[in-house]
Amino acid sequence: MPASVKPSARTKILAAARDVIRAKGYAATSVDDLCVAAGVTKGGFFHHFKSKEDLAVAAADSWPQTLDELFAAAPYHAYATPLERVLGYIDFRRAILGGDLAKCTCLPGTMVQEAFATSPAIRAACARAITGHAAKIEDDIAAAIEAHGLEPTWSAESLSLHVQAVLQGAFILAKACGAEVGVQSIDHLRRYVEMLFATPNRGEKSQ
Repeated sequence: MPASVKPSARTKILAAARDVIRAKGYAATSVDDLCVAAGVTKGGFFHHFKSKEDLAVAAADSWPQTLDELFAAAPYHAYATPLERVLGYIDFRRAILGGDLAKCTCLPGTMVQEAFATSPAIRAACARAITGHAAKIEDDIAAAIEAHGLEPTWSAESLSLHVQAVLQGAFILAKACGAEVGVQSIDHLRRYVEMLFATPNRGEKSQ
């Protein structure tokens, strides 16, 4: 959004949800917290969202846009081969873990851990966001499978989701045990992906 354009109340509430829920958790975040962070009244909040749950669904659905803005300029997009791009994606996520944990936490990942059993709407929205992001590397995984001459029993989709599972877990470990533990987990993930494509290896062809 250009600096000269004033964000709408809805946009400010969504931004507040993104930041406050990642820092405090979904259950611990109140509508009052969101109104204060967004600089809006309760009337303004309920003009745009029927409930906190309604906001959570909208926040999860808007999360891919936040990720697109963050990942668009990542260097791995320019790498020559699909496997290099997959590994570069993992490296990029590793680098993010070195920052403020609240600011680099996955919003859908945070919310679904708390609300998966109590809110089908939040669960479904978080599933859309997480699987949608996983799909961003699925094509490169599929291309790497072909380039390496593999005939695996697993699919590109399942590996892309496994990558997300490990990354989500790494961020949880970082919060519980410190960033270095999370970084080590991501390093294990990188080595695992490298091993998957190590044999048979006919030499990866540049795309």
